[in-house]
Amino acid sequence: MEWVPRARSPIRAGADKPDTLVAARAAEQWGAVSTADLRGCGLTRDAILHRVRAGRLHPIHRGVYAVGHPRLTLEGRFLAAVKACGPRAVLSHRSAAVLWGLLDPVERYPDVTVPVKRERPGINTHRTRSLVDAVVVHRAIPVTTPKRTLHDLARTLPDKTLRRAVREALTQRLIRPQDLAAGGPRIRAIVPAPTRSVLEDMVLDLILTAGFARLDVNVPLHIGGALVIPDFRWPAERLIVEADGAAYHAHTRDEDAQRQALLEAHGERVLRITYAQATERRRETVRRLRLAGAPLD
Repeated sequence: MEWVPRARSPIRAGADKPDTLVAARAAEQWGAVSTADLRGCGLTRDAILHRVRAGRLHPIHRGVYAVGHPRLTLEGRFLAAVKACGPRAVLSHRSAAVLWGLLDPVERYPDVTVPVKRERPGINTHRTRSLVDAVVVHRAIPVTTPKRTLHDLARTLPDKTLRRAVREALTQRLIRPQDLAAGGPRIRAIVPAPTRSVLEDMVLDLILTAGFARLDVNVPLHIGGALVIPDFRWPAERLIVEADGAAYHAHTRDEDAQRQALLEAHGERVLRITYAQATERRRETVRRLRLAGAPLD
């Protein structure tokens, strides 16, 4: 993944005025500028303090300001945190996952990784010895690559959330399936194969947390010249579990019925689990799985 820098906007008459340069720099950086940025635009220390008092610069972190108003976008807050941690700092962990679109935003301090850890108010700092080949610039923000981001998340996220992040990375083609093999033991252990929907995540979480044995996830079957991809399957038991929800599957009810008939005609048993059964009636659903012969771990 390669970042191509945006061309700087042409500056009209008055380009030599510091405030014009500051505005142009802020426009390229989500409204966040550092003291180094401001001095590069020609502002002295006293000039910076004057603009802070006048309400034209708003302190966000030590040495980092929002230009014009203090309400930065999410990207602006991320970049401000990175700038506050020094020139070798990068957005990482959950914040990086949010920037890549792997997880939804939550109310928490930005995560930033630095070579030398120093506590910064309002920032979750992490230390690493090396980020060689693990940093890119995405949306004008230095950030860990998706592969490195998942590696970092594997140390802290619960299984269900980590599976969701991995699935999103695969869906968006930010990582390759073979990257999972090199993603560390926890990623290999909790992601036997990528799920394809939130409902599948929920059903898989129910199966594994209930103590059932690991199973195939979205592994294709060739039956009578047809290709069928069950959601989940225990091969030895020939037991298939389908996450049953129209909002999550592209095929219609008729197609589902045809798939099930084809599978059952070839000796497979099919158990369907709906959203309500996976979330509101978990105990009842676990009992159904046991009665159907789902193997225990």
